Amino acid sequence: MNLFGWLFTPENWTMTGGILARLAEHLGYTALTLLVSVVVAVPLGAWIGHTGRGGFLVVGLANGLRALPTLGLLVLLATFLGLSLLGPLITLIVLAVPAVLAGTYAGIRNVDPAVVDAARGMGMRGPEVLWKVELPNALPLIIGGLRSATLQVIATATIAAYVSLGGLGRFIIDGLGQRDFSVMIGGSILVALLAIIADLLLGGLQKLIVSPGLQATGRTAAPRRLRAVPTRPEPVREAA
Repeated sequence: MNLFGWLFTPENWTMTGGILARLAEHLGYTALTLLVSVVVAVPLGAWIGHTGRGGFLVVGLANGLRALPTLGLLVLLATFLGLSLLGPLITLIVLAVPAVLAGTYAGIRNVDPAVVDAARGMGMRGPEVLWKVELPNALPLIIGGLRSATLQVIATATIAAYVSLGGLGRFIIDGLGQRDFSVMIGGSILVALLAIIADLLLGGLQKLIVSPGLQATGRTAAPRRLRAVPTRPEPVREAA
C-alpha cells in the first residue's frame, strides 16, 4: 500500500491501534507534559524575573537541560524505571521546562521599569505588581516559550514508542521495523501536521488573551510623500 492509500483508508483511522487512537495517545503525552512543565516553570521563572535573583540559574539550567541527549536520557530512565510512562514523561518534561522557564523569565525582566515604578507609586506591593502588571505584560513571551515547548514535545513524544508505548511514533517505529516506508513516512507527516496545527491554535490563543497594545503587528506605516507646494511669485513693486 502506498502512502496516500494508507493515509486515506478509513479503516486505518478507526481500527484499534489506528491513527485516531495513536493521535489521542500522542496528545495525552503532550498535554500531560506541558501541564507539569507550566506548573513548575512559570512560577519559578516569574519569581526569578520579579526578584532579579538567580538569573544565572535560568541560563545555566536552560542550556544544560537542552544539551542532554533525549533518547539517551530515555534509555537511562527506562533502565531504572522500567517500560512505563514515567520514563518518557520525565524526558519530555526535561525538554519542555527550559523553553517555558526562559520565556517566563525573559518576559518578566523585559517589562518596562517605568511601568513597574508607576505601579509601586500607586501603592501596589510586590505580589500585586507581579500579578497585575508584570505577568500581563509578559504574556507574549510566556506564550512564545509555551509554543516553542509544544513544538518540541510533539516532535519528541515519538520516543515513547521506543519503550513499547503508543503515540504517533508507533507508526514510525513499526514502519521502520517492518520496512513499510509508507507507514513510517505517514506517521512522520502526521506528527508534522499536528505540530503545525498546535502552533496555529496557540497563535490564535495569544491574539485572544494578549492585550492588543502588546501584540507586535509587524507593520510599519508607509511614509507619506512630500510634495512641494508651489508659491506664487510676489509682485514686483516699482520704486517711487
